Parts: sequence; C-alpha cells; structure tokens
Amino acid sequence: MRNKMLLAIVCVSLLVATSAADPGDTLWTRTYGGGHSDWGRSVQQTSDGGYIIAGTTRSFGAGDREVCLLKTDSSGDVLWTRAYGGSSWDYGHSVQQTSDGGYIIAGYTYSFGAGGSDVYLVKTNPSGNILWDRTYGGSDYDRGHSVQQTSDGGYIIAGYTGSFGAGSYDVYVVKTDSSGDTLWTRTYGGSSYDVGHSVQQTSDGGYIIAGYTGSFGAGREDVYLLRTDSSGHSLWTRTYGGSDWDWGFSVQQTSDGGYVIAGETASFGAGSSDVYLLKTDSSGNTLWTRTYGGSSSDRGRSVQQTSDGGYIIAGLTWSFGAGYSDVYLVKTDSSGDTLWTRTYGGSDQDWGESVQQTSDGGYIIAGETSSFGAGRSDVYLLRVAGGELPRVSIEIVPDDPPVTVPQGGRFGFTGTLTNNTDVRQRVDIWLMAYVPGIGMYGPERLQQYPLQPTPVSQRSFESEYPEFRPHL
Repeated sequence: MRNKMLLAIVCVSLLVATSAADPGDTLWTRTYGGGHSDWGRSVQQTSDGGYIIAGTTRSFGAGDREVCLLKTDSSGDVLWTRAYGGSSWDYGHSVQQTSDGGYIIAGYTYSFGAGGSDVYLVKTNPSGNILWDRTYGGSDYDRGHSVQQTSDGGYIIAGYTGSFGAGSYDVYVVKTDSSGDTLWTRTYGGSSYDVGHSVQQTSDGGYIIAGYTGSFGAGREDVYLLRTDSSGHSLWTRTYGGSDWDWGFSVQQTSDGGYVIAGETASFGAGSSDVYLLKTDSSGNTLWTRTYGGSSSDRGRSVQQTSDGGYIIAGLTWSFGAGYSDVYLVKTDSSGDTLWTRTYGGSDQDWGESVQQTSDGGYIIAGETSSFGAGRSDVYLLRVAGGELPRVSIEIVPDDPPVTVPQGGRFGFTGTLTNNTDVRQRVDIWLMAYVPGIGMYGPERLQQYPLQPTPVSQRSFESEYPEFRPHL
C-alpha cells in the first residue's frame, strides 16, 4: 500500500550560534590599541565584507598622536594597521573606501602645513600604503572632520577654519581633484564661530553640510545646515534649535530627497542634553524633530537611513547603561519614532562615534572604550544584529511533488540555503512531516551543514518514511 505523505512543516533548526538575533544584540566586539590612548572615529564596511576604521593613536607611530587606519576581516580580526603623521599631533576623523579599492582619510595635523593646525588628507592604496597626502589651511587653526569621494573622482572635505572667513571660525569646505590638488575652497559663517562636521554630495552634484553656528539662529549655538551647488556656492542655509546650544554632527540625504541630521540638543528633551534628530524636506524645511535620552547627558554622533526607511543613530549616553558613559544606539522608524535602543560598554567610559548598516541588515559601530582593551582607551568596534534578516534562510522544494512514498521508503528534496551574513555559519537541518492517520512525525535530524559566506548554496537531502502501526 502507498500512502501520500504531506510535508506540512519542513524546517531548519539553527544552532544558537546561527539563530536570528534580536535587533541590537551584540554579535561580536573588538578592541584595538596599545598601552596608551587610541580612538576610533569613523567606520565603513568594505567591498570584501570587512571593515575599515580611522581614528587616532598615541600607542604607535612617529609622533605623540598619529592618524591610525585599521583594516579587518568580516569577523573584526585585524588584517593590517597603519599610522600616518609626523613628530607632533595628527588626528584622523573620517574614512571612505575609494573607487580604486584604496582609502581616503581626512583629519588635521600639527606636524605639517602652514599654520597651527591644517586640514590633513591622506590617500592610500588597498593595503593602506600612502599614495599621497595633502594639507589645506592658513596661518591659524584649520581642521577637517568629514571626507567623501565625489562623482568626478575627486574629494570633498568639510571642517572649520580660523585662517579664513568672516568670524573667529568658519565652516571650511575644500574640493579637490583625484590627486588632492585644490579645485576650490569656500567658507561659510558670520562674525562668531561656525563649524562643519559632516558633508555629503547630493544627487544633483551639489553638497549638503551640517555642523553648528554661533553666528546665527535662536540660541547660544544652533544646528547649521548648508546646501550648495557643485561649485560650493550657497543655495540656502538653515538653523535649527532653541534658546540653549544645539549641535549637528552628521547629515545624509534621504531617499525622498530631503535630509536627516543627527546631533545633540540642550534646548529640548529630558536631560541636560539629548540626542537630536531632525528630518527636513529638500529645501531644508523641518518636517519633524525628535529627542532621545534620559535625565543626564546623551549625544548623537552619526546617523544613516536604513533599508526599511527608518534611521540608525549612534552616540553616547550618561543616562543609561553599565558605566560612566556607554555607547548608545537608537533605531527609529521613518517618522523618527523609537523602535528600540541599546547600550554597550563596561564600568568606565565608552563612546560611539560612527555607525553604518551592513550588507546583511545589521550594524557596525566604531568608537572608543576605556572599559576594555590594552590601554587607557582603545578603538572600540561593535557588530550588532539588525533584525531585518535571519542569519540563514532555507527554501525547500520536494524532488517529485506531491511526495508519495511507501512505508519504509525514502523521499528526497532540495534545500536552497542562503547565508545572510559575511561569516561562516553552522546549520542543523531537521525535518518534520505530517502523516495522514498518524499525525506529526519528527523532528528528524538529517545533517549538520557548514555554510560558507557565499550568497546561495544548494544541497540535496533524503528522509526515510518509517512503517507506522495504525492507532486502534
């Protein structure tokens, strides 16, 4: 006699190491540094699935402080580190992988240049070896905070200048060609101090710059947003804030053509300062603002729009967490309403400076830690789950549907397994089936299967249909 076997449930039971993590759960953390102080300021996932981190080191290099660059694999293990600078102080603030597979780093230097400090731009090959470096500035203090490769192969840098402009400090923007040679520079601001912290090229080839201003606005300092054309000429400026101080640290153009800005506010919110998130339309008009935090101080340092249309914000909190300060991660929906928050750190000081969504929907965060590591402070790298995808997905297709086998016979099916991460996974394949007149059968463990970090892997499986005695 032949009985039809209905595959009511075919499932993959994953080991704890491969189960879908809750949003914000820590997947791994790493610290990097030596016996002194080391800070992480910027992180990006690279084309090979690993990560590049820029910051500053006092543990290594030729001077008291040097720009540091660390390249890791997808698990955060170090592939190489580099230090750049001279005999004095040199700081790294921003890094991006370039179209040739190398890296561009922006910061500032006291070792080279014309003044007290100069904007410092370093271009490397894929191994971190310097191809060229450049300084920009005058006789006073000039600093670079943000860099991006532009569509023409050159670079745009934002920071501030004490050497040029109208006030004590002005927003400073430098546009270069692919060799770092200056095409144009611009300053923006008034009679007081104005600082640029973040720049991005916009979809029309212009630029959006965020920072803060003491020259304009409603309070002591306001979030400052500047929109320019492709030559750096101002199209419009906006200020946002209240009667106290409000700072912008990160800006991104959003999928609707508007902008999202993250920073901190002492004018609004629950504590002495709160994380501040502002969403604008394409003209810089406010659509909504949000604050996040508790009764103490909380700061936002980095924002990115996520694949679901919401936002991820990294910073630091004194209101929550385990220690003096903790890394603070806030995930919101498209309206800025909180979906979840997490803190990371130990008993001492831990900061988040940069966040990016990774290719699997999770997040990578860079900053610094005094709770863990080898020195007074170490570069801190955290990989956390996003909750958008399970780590491994499977699709089951019977070889000859509908599955009809005799008792004691066998049947086969093909499983298409997808590793949604950039690291090796270990998977247990189990089967449950519904047998008419008998009920559920299983679970039956078929095979343990190592799954490499490749997009898709197909495997064939077989399962036996045992002989059952009918219930009397």
